[in-house]
Amino acid sequence: MIAATLHGRTTIEWHDGGAFLSIRTEIDAPEVPSGISYVGSDDQEGTFTMLYFDQRGVSRRYEVAMDGGVMHWWRDAPGFRQRYSLTVSADGDTLHGRGELARDEDAWGPDLELTYTRAK
Repeated sequence: MIAATLHGRTTIEWHDGGAFLSIRTEIDAPEVPSGISYVGSDDQEGTFTMLYFDQRGVSRRYEVAMDGGVMHWWRDAPGFRQRYSLTVSADGDTLHGRGELARDEDAWGPDLELTYTRAK
């Protein structure tokens, strides 16, 4: 985990008339890869999935759920489990994200924590 304040840009926008939500992130630190995620739904199941890709060639699939103003995503891959919560502020101008990682079955620890502020 990096114990530093990082700066970057994230663009969150709807694609294809709202069929997909894209999240493109660029962080100004070489140890944090730039990446893009696409969130889409299964209209019959009422579930959401996120596909993530980054500049290292890493690709991952996450389950996604909404709970009020909080978006959660997670993956339960053996040896590299991840979960993340992204909370929207009351005014809608700030997102606070907090991640956790477990390399062992139940040994959850802190991972990337980010605050996003809407550019005016």
